[in-house]
Parts: sequence; structure tokens; C-alpha cells
Amino acid sequence: MKEHFQLTVADILKRKHFESAQVIAGEDGIHRFVKWVHVVEVTSIRNLLNGNELILSTGVAWKDNVDLFASMVKEFLENNAAGLCIEMGTYMSAIPTEVIEFANEYQFPIIVFEKEVPFVQITQDIHSNIINQQYQMISDLENYSQSLNKRLLTMDRYEDILHCIFAALELQIIFRLKNVDYEFVPEISEIEQKTMVTRLDEAKIQPCEYIASAPIFLFGQEYAEVFIYSKDIPISEYDLLILDRTATALAQHLLRDRYVEEKKRVEEFEWLYGWLEGEHSLESINEYFAQNGIKTRTNEAVVLITKLIPIKEKVTQDVTYLKLLFRSVFEQNGFTVFTVEKRNEITFILVNNRAKKNIKERIKTSIESITDSEFIQKQCSAKIVIAAGNFIKSLNEVHKSYLTAKETERIQQRMNNKSLYYFYEDLHLYRLISQMSKHVNLQEYAAEYLQPVIQYDQKYNGKLLETLKAYLECNGSKQETSNKLFIVRQTLYHRLQKLENILGEDFMEHEKRVAIEFMLLVQDYLAASQPNANQARFLKTE
Repeated sequence: MKEHFQLTVADILKRKHFESAQVIAGEDGIHRFVKWVHVVEVTSIRNLLNGNELILSTGVAWKDNVDLFASMVKEFLENNAAGLCIEMGTYMSAIPTEVIEFANEYQFPIIVFEKEVPFVQITQDIHSNIINQQYQMISDLENYSQSLNKRLLTMDRYEDILHCIFAALELQIIFRLKNVDYEFVPEISEIEQKTMVTRLDEAKIQPCEYIASAPIFLFGQEYAEVFIYSKDIPISEYDLLILDRTATALAQHLLRDRYVEEKKRVEEFEWLYGWLEGEHSLESINEYFAQNGIKTRTNEAVVLITKLIPIKEKVTQDVTYLKLLFRSVFEQNGFTVFTVEKRNEITFILVNNRAKKNIKERIKTSIESITDSEFIQKQCSAKIVIAAGNFIKSLNEVHKSYLTAKETERIQQRMNNKSLYYFYEDLHLYRLISQMSKHVNLQEYAAEYLQPVIQYDQKYNGKLLETLKAYLECNGSKQETSNKLFIVRQTLYHRLQKLENILGEDFMEHEKRVAIEFMLLVQDYLAASQPNANQARFLKTE
């Protein structure tokens, strides 16, 4: 490992004014790092230290009190001081045995000057060295960043970046793409790799000063992680800064690779569109996969249609990044992803690579992760609505899933409950309504049941339709209905009596109730696309 800017107590013992200094206790701790020098001649230091200070003192504050001296050393240790240097002769002639034993036990260096030394010159010397090191660290860090940015223009593989950080730090570098095996630079034996992975897992639970990591995010999702490991010297601040800049470079490189890959996929559009239209046999699909190195574990698939509803200008700028985001998230959840882009609509073909039993849950998890991402929440210039088709068991039936996804999209546009996504299999009665609307006049059927209720509301503002919906949704529970509508029971009883007068006392009997519930869905479905016109038809006079 290259020792960058790690000034230790041992290094300071070699400097001017320490020629005659002696380590009388805690010699095993002279590897402690020194970030500053502080002169202490008081007995309360808790607010004076930030950690890694080398303490200079004459001992005047505790010269006649052994217990106070021991307490001060304990405080220095608790505040992570690097060590204690005491000038002997002026106020102190010896270090108490109790203090020496305590310092030895906790490897806390105590250094004595047998003669008077210039504290001012010592602090100037060490501070100058520390400041120069900091300046050199900033300079080296800037040089590394510039060199790395220049090389990024010509690097073809992210492995080249890993070799750059290894050359800069000479530490073991470990890299892992999400859901992929670890990579090691330089290469180590298989046994060493297993040991290293175990240490990395332990470090995630209990932080270790010899291991550091930096996650790599693409579109708010953790895409990879890079680690550095030191065998003998704790990770320094400089190492962490180099690691951070390397992680940024890796993110840029990986993003560029994904962007290039996405551009290449544009060429696949024609073939994929034919797949959606049912033009390819199972044999030709498998042949296409083999030619392009696409491996799938199952023949199960589903089609998702993602509609982009503009809320700002230039929605087209979002499309490539949206495809990258969708692909990244769905791949992490066990799908091979194909995309077909058409205007403000992106069609995704998801081929399942895991167990079928939780395929729907994984799709939901993916969609929710996407819609909650920072890009969607803060940067995307369009509202996203997703329609999922039927799940199919053979890849040459993708066109069936596509047709049902389009049907889901059409129904979705005419539903009052504007969820961000719907599955075809969950639409139930809406699918029936959609098919019936193509052959019969559903408005007349709905008006037969609901027109008197709507007319009453229009004339008296009775809120009977709202009450009817709530009463049915609560399965006829008066208490639940009144709570849901935030009205007293007496008001509810009055409205229910009006509904009985209009719809008949039997409106809650099974067949009639089912018909009314169905017509309420029909009314919502028809009113969603043309609310004013449809309501006018419902309210027509005899």
C-alpha cells in the first residue's frame, strides 16, 4: 500500500526537537495517526479535541494529583488523541506508575522530554508538515481526477478504471455489479477470494477501518459497488477521496455503456414490432435470441404499455433515460427486457427468468420502485401510466399479451380510479363492459336503473348516487356507510328511504343489487370519456 499523507506518532519521533524524547508507555500505539498538535495545560478538554491530536504539556495542571493525571490520560484516550508529550523537570519529575500501566494497557503513547523544549517550534514544524501534506494530497487528488477523466474518453472497459485506482493506491480492489460475482484487481486465489468476500459481508454489519466501499447509482438505483481493502494500514482520508472519484468515473462509464446499448436497441425495433404483431414463430424467436446472445430460463412473458402524458415540453428527451431506468429495475427483478418506442408510448416485453409464482409481485415492486425514483419524482417531464396485458406461457403468443395490454390501456383511460398501473387480469367487469359497449347501447341500460337517482340529485342535491355507491361498497353496513360518508345515521336512514322509494324496496336483493352495481361501473366507464355529454343523456326527461 502506498502511504499517502499518514503522519504517525512514529514519524513525529524522527523530527527535530524529538532527538532526546523517549516513549515511556504505550509504545505499541506509535502507529496512531496525527492530524494536529495541541498544547493542553487545563483539566477540562472535552470540547477542545476533535480526535488524532498529539498533546503537548508541562503537566502543570495535574503535577500534584495522580488521580487527576490518570483521569486526564483517560480523557485523552476517550477523545481519540494520538498521544501525550510531557516536558519533564519544570513541573513534573516522574510519570506515575498507574498512568504508565494504563497507557500500556490501551496502547496510548506517552513521550517525555528530559529537558526543556520549544513547544511553539514543535507545533510550527508539525503543523507546517501537515499543511504541506494536505496541499500535496489535494494536488495529487486533482491530478488523479484529471488523468482519469482523460482516460475515460478512450477506455472501452470498466476494468481499466479498476486498474487506475489500484495503480494510485496499491490496495486490493474489489468490484461487483448488482447480482454478479465479485471481481478482484489484482487477481487473487479462489481461497483468498472467499475469505475476502466474508470480510466484506462482515464489514457491512460491523464497520472495519481496513475496508471501505462506495456504491454506484444509476437513476437512483444501486447498480454496482467498489471496495478497497488494506491488509495492514487503516484506510486514510486520501484513500476515501480517491475511491469516491473512482466511483463517479465508474458511474459515468457504466451510464455511457448503457446509453450506447440502448441506442443499438433502436435497430431492433422492426423485429420487435413484428413480434408484437405475431409475425414470428417460436423457432424464429429462439433463433433470434441465439444470434444475439440472449438467454432466458422460461417462455413466460407479459407486455407492458407505458404511456407518457406530457406535463412539460420536450418529453422526447426523457424517453431514452426512461428506457434505461425501466430496463435496469426490471432486470434486477428477474426479467429480460425488450422495448419498442412509438411517439409518447413505450412498450416493454418482459420475459420471466425466475419462478412464475411471484411474477406479478415482482412487476408491481419494479413499477413502484420506478415511480418512486428521483428521476420520475423530480426530473421527468411526463406523467407515466402503465397497462399490463395477460401473462402468456409461450413466446410466440406475445401478440396476445400485447392486444390485452392495449385493451387495458383503453379501459384505463375511461376509469375514474386513476391508478398509475393496471393488470388486464384485475379489470374483471370493466373488460366485460368494454366488450359490451362495442355491440349494445349501455347508456340506455344504465339510465334505466340510475336515471331517477341522478335526476333526484340534480333537483334536490340529495347525494343519493354517492350514498348508493358507498352503501353497496360497504355490503349494506349502515355503520360503515355513515362513517365512510361522514354523516350521522339519521341522515343515512333518510337517504336510504329515498333510494327505496326510487329503486324499489328490493334494490339490495341479490340479482337487482348485482345489476345496480354493474350499472354504476358502466356509468363511471361511460362518464370518464365524455362526462358532460353522458350525464346529459342520463338526465334526459321522459
